[in-house]
Amino acid sequence: MITIRLAGECDFESILRLNDDEVRHTSPMDIERLHYLNGISTFHKVACVDGAVAAFLLAMRHDAPYVNDNFSWFAARYEAFLYVDRIVVSAASGRHGLGSLLYKDLFQFARSNHLPLLTCEYNIIPANEPSRRFHDKFGFSEQGTQWVSNGSKQVSLQVAQT
Repeated sequence: MITIRLAGECDFESILRLNDDEVRHTSPMDIERLHYLNGISTFHKVACVDGAVAAFLLAMRHDAPYVNDNFSWFAARYEAFLYVDRIVVSAASGRHGLGSLLYKDLFQFARSNHLPLLTCEYNIIPANEPSRRFHDKFGFSEQGTQWVSNGSKQVSLQVAQT
């Protein structure tokens, strides 16, 4: 059984474990960082398979007090948007389509809150090909690129209409 629900503090241990498993595609996160991101997020949901957290999505509005190079890139160019800080799906649960379920919910949330754009980034150096294919499926398109993490990663800055 698959459920999508709001993330709660009771989920934080599972969220941190999922993030650690995919840290090469996202960024490190400890409990303090998770509390901070949860506090400034507009959308923080988990997808559960048989009651166990198997994916999460964390996003914030354009007016969040977020200090982040990628978020700032979008904020300098767009008036209103919802920024996907991270989406992580456990490797064991990939076949359930949890990422797609979370994104469909996110698009609906953005539309109902009159947010015309979803923004995100994914690594192009080193390449994150599954993320590229996933975001292409949802109509995202590249608006620019930038180097982050002290020049160790290059990201594709993506936008989709809601």
